[in-house]
Amino acid sequence: MIYNFDEIIDRRNTNSIKYDFAKHRGKPEDSIPLWVADMDFKTLPQVTEALEKVSRHGIFGYSEVKEDYFATLYKWFSGNFGWEIRPEWLVKTPGIVFAVAMAVKAFTEAGEGVMIQQPVYYPFSETILANRRKLVNNPLVYTGGEYKMDFEDLEAKITAEDVRLFILCNPHNPVGRVWTKEELTTLGDICLKHDVIVLADEIHADFIYEGHRHLIFSSLKPEYMSNTITCTAPSKTFNLAGLQVSNIFIQNPALKKGFQEEIVKSGYSQLNTMGLVACQAAYEHGAQWLNQLKSYLTDNLSYVREFLAERLPEIRLVEPQGTYLLWLDFSGLGLSDDSLEDLVINQAKLWLDNGLMFGEEGRGFQRVNIACPRGILTRALGQLEKAVRRL
Repeated sequence: MIYNFDEIIDRRNTNSIKYDFAKHRGKPEDSIPLWVADMDFKTLPQVTEALEKVSRHGIFGYSEVKEDYFATLYKWFSGNFGWEIRPEWLVKTPGIVFAVAMAVKAFTEAGEGVMIQQPVYYPFSETILANRRKLVNNPLVYTGGEYKMDFEDLEAKITAEDVRLFILCNPHNPVGRVWTKEELTTLGDICLKHDVIVLADEIHADFIYEGHRHLIFSSLKPEYMSNTITCTAPSKTFNLAGLQVSNIFIQNPALKKGFQEEIVKSGYSQLNTMGLVACQAAYEHGAQWLNQLKSYLTDNLSYVREFLAERLPEIRLVEPQGTYLLWLDFSGLGLSDDSLEDLVINQAKLWLDNGLMFGEEGRGFQRVNIACPRGILTRALGQLEKAVRRL
């Protein structure tokens, strides 16, 4: 089956955060939204059919999953990543940010350090601070157009700042790095040495560009298995974010027990019935759909790369190794923070994610979601070019 990712689907008046809440969030209502990380593509038909079947049944009581759900997960992760999961590792949560919050509460006390690597997905810092933990930043180093980890700074701060939990983002959102085996093992060994638990957010693992390979962090060494909480979800891969389902794998029984106890304290139990159904259907039937989607996204990336090089050389693409989120360096325009925001929002009429949301290291950058039909992307870049030319 050939899927049509060029189809432009009207998402307005559907209670879409991406499309229907511009005014509520201080943006022009006619702006093109390329911000939040959901896609403007319909999910695969088998997911829709599975949801319709449940809907026709008409009873939406408390639901759980049986052995076939896990078997589907096993096939996906073993086939795509060579990672052989076990049923006793699995904890289902409504989302990865929820899982981050549970881990922060379960494995740290108020005032203890939780380390992140900014610029990074901003709910990490929000969750740490909201739970009265100390945010410890090991900033990524931007050099030669690429981001790298600063391991010397990482180890020094773990010791000095009483860090108990490290949040790894791989593939990294927003800078697009897919960390290498050498980088991950260096990081893992430091965390083992200092008894720091690693929460690995691997939600974008299915979006890796040619020449790179995603490695499941906990699978790299047996020692990491007892020290890691691996967070996965079908939401980015198959555009299911609103159905709220994530699969968290914790090999260490003691860590799993502490994590589950925190979930109980939160008052949460069974997941959304539709989310469970959609997750299983997506992983069972979504391989062909995903392969075509990745090809389309690769073409979108090429389009953006060529457009910037030929028509907006002042704006630099940080070449992504993974994810469908692009990190654009606007510093070549020489604008202040306010002027850059005015350019993007009011002049270009684009709704992007300002780099400062991801930490001070994001100053001068914007995050752009390219998981949309080419027609939308073409219009957005055209509006950006016109705005820049008016400066």
